[in-house]
Amino acid sequence: MKIGVFGRDYQEDKLPLIQRLFNKLSERGAEIFVQRDFYTFLTEVTKYTPANVVVLDGNMSELDIALSVGGDGTFLRTVVQINQHAIPILGINTGRLGFLADIGSEQLEETLDELFEHRFRTEERMMLELHVPAPLFQGYQYALNEVAILRRDTSAMITIHTFLDDQYLTSYQSDGLIIATPTGSTAYSMSLNGPIILPESDNIVLSPVAPHSLNVRPLVIPGTHRITLRVESRTPTFLVALDGRSEVLPTDTQLTVVKADFKTYVIHRLDHTFYQTLRDKLLWGVDKRVK
Repeated sequence: MKIGVFGRDYQEDKLPLIQRLFNKLSERGAEIFVQRDFYTFLTEVTKYTPANVVVLDGNMSELDIALSVGGDGTFLRTVVQINQHAIPILGINTGRLGFLADIGSEQLEETLDELFEHRFRTEERMMLELHVPAPLFQGYQYALNEVAILRRDTSAMITIHTFLDDQYLTSYQSDGLIIATPTGSTAYSMSLNGPIILPESDNIVLSPVAPHSLNVRPLVIPGTHRITLRVESRTPTFLVALDGRSEVLPTDTQLTVVKADFKTYVIHRLDHTFYQTLRDKLLWGVDKRVK
């Protein structure tokens, strides 16, 4: 099995877990590929050189599985590097909350054994695609979590004129607007009191950021809708962000957001359920009075 390992250039204290990961992959006879930036971090910062690995410079097509070592942010960056290749990703959590990277240190070896024995399941996750007049984001204009339209360099609100399939919806007067997938419903959108949506749902959430009117609430729409946005601001620019990667655009830019024509594939253990994740990560059903 050809395994790609992706990570971030920080958290030196996680080196013991990373060493356990490479030892287990070697024990199972994997062909190990390490993304170049992560390899440089390991060898130059931590002084750890994993044995019998190939440095991965960009050609992902040969990989069978990708391992993302870090938190949900690392997982999102792994999605960008995988691009449109249908390579399933397993998230190994060295961060904190971890909705996407949900395999903890204590589950590492057991989960990798299951991986090599093909005892896992793969979920398809919706992606969003951003259309703008000129190419942005180094050509990768897709998001697994959300597209965010945000004010820039001012305390003044922006106005976001919003259309669904060319039908006028409303003009959001706010600090911004989050357009989230079901995966992103537990990310930025959730912090704005947006609804949590099951990952397999074919829906998109529009969640305004600090809206001027308290009557404006998050809205769930079918994933088939085309969303068109026009921004007004006292300043000549605004921010657009895809899963945290941001660009500055002039306010006369029209944006369109649609469901992408490909999906991202996320690996989970067979006994994993999204409901379990909600209970574990959000402490649903936990009674703080019980010691």
